Amino acid sequence: MELMISTFTLAIAAAISIIIAQAIDKVSVNYISMIIGIIIGLIPFLNQQIASFDSEIFMELIVAPLLFFEGQKTRIHNVGRRIKEIIGLTIIMVLLALIVSGFSIHLLADVSLPLAFIIGSISTPTDATASEAVTNGLRMPRRVTSALKAESLFNDASGIILLNMSLLWFANGYINYGQTIQDFCISSIGGAILSFAVAWVIIIFRQTLVRSRFNSLNAQNLIYILTPLALYALAEHLHVSGIIAVVVAGLLHNAESQQSLLLNSRQVHMSQDLQNLISDIFNSMVFIILGLMMVRISRNKLFNGDLAKWIIVGIIVYLANLLVRYLYGRLIIRYDRRESIVFSLGGIHGAVTLALALTISVDFLGSQSYNLVIMSEAVLIILSMLVPTIVFQFILPHNVSDEEAHIVMDKIRSEMVKRALVAVHKMYLPQRVKRHVIYTLLNQKRVVKTREYIRVLLKTIDQPNLSKSEQYLQRLAFFRAFAIEREYLEMIGQKEGKYRTYILNLYNDVLLAESLIIEPEDE
Repeated sequence: MELMISTFTLAIAAAISIIIAQAIDKVSVNYISMIIGIIIGLIPFLNQQIASFDSEIFMELIVAPLLFFEGQKTRIHNVGRRIKEIIGLTIIMVLLALIVSGFSIHLLADVSLPLAFIIGSISTPTDATASEAVTNGLRMPRRVTSALKAESLFNDASGIILLNMSLLWFANGYINYGQTIQDFCISSIGGAILSFAVAWVIIIFRQTLVRSRFNSLNAQNLIYILTPLALYALAEHLHVSGIIAVVVAGLLHNAESQQSLLLNSRQVHMSQDLQNLISDIFNSMVFIILGLMMVRISRNKLFNGDLAKWIIVGIIVYLANLLVRYLYGRLIIRYDRRESIVFSLGGIHGAVTLALALTISVDFLGSQSYNLVIMSEAVLIILSMLVPTIVFQFILPHNVSDEEAHIVMDKIRSEMVKRALVAVHKMYLPQRVKRHVIYTLLNQKRVVKTREYIRVLLKTIDQPNLSKSEQYLQRLAFFRAFAIEREYLEMIGQKEGKYRTYILNLYNDVLLAESLIIEPEDE
């Protein structure tokens, strides 16, 4: 019951933050979610609705699906083509970042070396979803974007192995290098092999199901949603990397979906909708939890020496990572200066960094050290989002702003519907059918006010259904209207290249509306 109430509260908070982000489109949803998390933490009643944090639940139910869906956005061919670069980013650069940040924290903040390395190892994973939120509306250099995506997919496993090494060092007083290397190889390679085997079995089963009379869209969706959860749990049970397992499974599912567009188009389309829905909600939940944890830990401790140390350590680990990333991009990948700056700032932290920090027990580290780890990582996450949000505005070219695009798209939408209405007026239709089609198209134009919509809705309740012949004529009218709209969008899309993404989204809306008109005949 406690878990259900916590999940419900976080889900509602995530929905509110997403709605607010739509209203304030110049502010990333991550910041809004964090502020809402802080508000929840400050209100005793709401704070009590969310149970104490369980890192295992967080990793399996939130992080695993996020990484699975992130993997599905990447073609497996691109990963194979960049395998040397990925190994360099996720092993060599991660180790360099750990060494520099660990010794910097130790020397500059007077933190014991094992604890400094714990903080440094937690800071190594980056978050592609958080990066997209920060760079929204900006044009990133293409090869830097590819490197950041590849890095964020695979460096989580490195961070987990290095954290385990640092924790053993903290407990035993020495580092077992051989055991660490062995664990890394077994964990990462074992996770990839397990995922490859299990994901193939799932894909073959689903594809066999699609080609049989037993296929069910709902059953397919359930299998799809449960895949990352089951695979992560199985991998962790077998002591291999659940993170690597869900990422590799996501890559394989990307290949499957590319080959199933026409074979199982409804399933592919619904899978994409589920990806977007779950990713948006879960990513928002991550930052709500971050804001909540900051309040819970810092309560009654803001005016003692701990606050200054938390901030100092967070700044040190951020600057250390920034320096290593810049030099690695400049000297190893051979980026130019601007690309190196973008690459260094683009290493944004989020879900996995928070999850790793919260896997550590208070009893293991002690209260003071535990608070230092959590709050310094919180400072790191905030800086990694805030700094590029500001700097990128000055060094990256801007795409069309959402505000400008909305103005232009309103004009395009109005003209599109106007042309459809002209075509409908020329058709021979019963008056009742014509009124309904025109009203529906005006709704598409978004000019019908809520009050008018409710009035028509109440009036419709008492009206008899259309006859079979009227339903047939109504469909013909809609098909003609949608054909006119699509022709116009195809034409205008060739002229307005910079708004093409928005025009394609509108084109997709028209196609979806047309599919809904067809749907009653299939019942």
